[in-house]
Amino acid sequence: MAMNRDEIYAKVCDIASDVLGIVADELTYETTFDDLDANSLDRLQLVTAMEDEFDIEIDDDKLMEINSVSEAIDAIEETLEG
Repeated sequence: MAMNRDEIYAKVCDIASDVLGIVADELTYETTFDDLDANSLDRLQLVTAMEDEFDIEIDDDKLMEINSVSEAIDAIEETLEG
């Protein structure tokens, strides 16, 4: 069964909380990885955790465009819809 955007958002927030040690409730769709002081290694760990959680592989070109929670959700949705 396909996940809706809110379900994906909740999982992305949980992943960001685990990887970055932040409070998931503080995240919004507009939160950027820069807002979270995520360096390139943090971003790689976030994407890897998202790929593992959703059992997907996000295209490398798309990875470079992801800089916010909303953009991460968009990339996950597009990959799941495949």
